[in-house]
Amino acid sequence: MTGAEVGRVLEGRVAVVTGASKGIGRGLAIGLARHGAAVAVNFKNDREGAEETARAIREAGADVAVIGADVSVPSEAARLVRDAVERLGGIDVLVNNAGRSRFNWAVEISEEDFEDVVGTNLRGAFFASQAAARQMQAAGGGSIVNVSSCAATLTALYHSIYTMSKAGLEGMTKQLALELAPTIRVNAIAPGATSVERSRDYDPNFEETWGAVVPMRRVAQPEDLVGPVVFLASDQSRFVTGDVLHVDGGWTIQGKTPPMGDFDVSADRRRG
Repeated sequence: MTGAEVGRVLEGRVAVVTGASKGIGRGLAIGLARHGAAVAVNFKNDREGAEETARAIREAGADVAVIGADVSVPSEAARLVRDAVERLGGIDVLVNNAGRSRFNWAVEISEEDFEDVVGTNLRGAFFASQAAARQMQAAGGGSIVNVSSCAATLTALYHSIYTMSKAGLEGMTKQLALELAPTIRVNAIAPGATSVERSRDYDPNFEETWGAVVPMRRVAQPEDLVGPVVFLASDQSRFVTGDVLHVDGGWTIQGKTPPMGDFDVSADRRRG
């Protein structure tokens, strides 16, 4: 599908997507471009993946900048926003997508695990939002969309610090929505189980296993999240702020998880 084949409701806007070298972030970055936005593709380590995302954005006819930055470091998060403004001319949309997981029993979580997950999922989102908000306030407005998780509502084994970080992200969404109104809107999506590489790392049968407990009888694909994020980023949601939109096929309305006795928590450590 080309940019001409979808509604270009973000025409003339600049979006920054953190953690866009793969998975959900890649899907969102390409989707925003197809709806008219110029996109800054952020990555931490995977430049090759980020460049692949950028190629797809160029094919959609959009401007793109690839920017390496570790958003868990506040000065790096600020530099990401500054570089995006310099290279693409501004920032109208920030999608805080960069995320980490270190799944394990709560009593086995190390300080390193804690800092890795909370640093990226929560601290990174806060300081990226802070830097973006300063630019947006000076320009007269903007939209911040945080990528949370159904884990903030459901409870699942091995998810302690991940759940905590995403619940904190949803609290941050509401707090920033209050403080940054009326010029900047802040919302979040909470995806359910989504078919990306890291999900399949710890469960080769991820789609079948997790789709079985979702009322829609399948897991999400990254493309399923594009429409909701475009809606929250655009003027179509101009009177929506402080909201968390569950994009989960109805998962949170029944809240079951599959048996997790064979859950391979070592996959997180192999990823580093």
